[in-house]
Amino acid sequence: MQGLLLVDKPAGWTSFDAVNYVRKIVAQTEGKKPKQVKVGHTGTLDPFATGLLVLLIGKEYTRRAGKLSKLDKTYEVAVRLGETSSTGDPEGEIIAVSDTAPSEKAVREALERFKGEIEQTPPAFSAIKIEGKRAYKLAREGKKVKIEPRKVTINGLELLDYNYPEVKLIADVSSGTYIRSLVEDIGGELGVGAYTGALRRTKIDRYDIKSAQQIKGLSTSNITNLLTPLP
Repeated sequence: MQGLLLVDKPAGWTSFDAVNYVRKIVAQTEGKKPKQVKVGHTGTLDPFATGLLVLLIGKEYTRRAGKLSKLDKTYEVAVRLGETSSTGDPEGEIIAVSDTAPSEKAVREALERFKGEIEQTPPAFSAIKIEGKRAYKLAREGKKVKIEPRKVTINGLELLDYNYPEVKLIADVSSGTYIRSLVEDIGGELGVGAYTGALRRTKIDRYDIKSAQQIKGLSTSNITNLLTPLP
């Protein structure tokens, strides 16, 4: 069994949870043990986030994960102004920063300043490796995490709605962009602080959430028919 499988990751699941769940279904379908089955993905989603995961089934497909992980991605983002989070999302310690409500004009102007190529420092709570250890593991141990900034490209930031303290956006970004860091930087630009309250990935290049399957709806009877080939 080989091919691409588009799934809609629910909140509370890690990307590995999704891969592991699908691996067990593939193994059962093929009459193999899970460790004998190759399943990978093309870009991690944080546990609190929902949305599109492009899963790769079979050895020939998982070999191409590196190339596919470099595709641009689109997200629906709910930004919470006036507060920051130790992790950049709802799961961290929330700290009040300001009760000043920026104008919609100020929000739009701030978004414009982040379009194009920017330098971004990934969050301490990320899967980036530092001297062989994941940054988030070091951060959870209370160790200071120093991550060098990197260049990413913000292809588009569209304001959908602003009702203080929540800003709703669509962000179209290059691979390697951390939405949590982008949101924190926007909050800093506005001088009021911000964190990512909700995050949903809707596209990875040509692949769209509209074509994705609910992960709990997958079974040995339908998974084969849901696989698609690479173009």
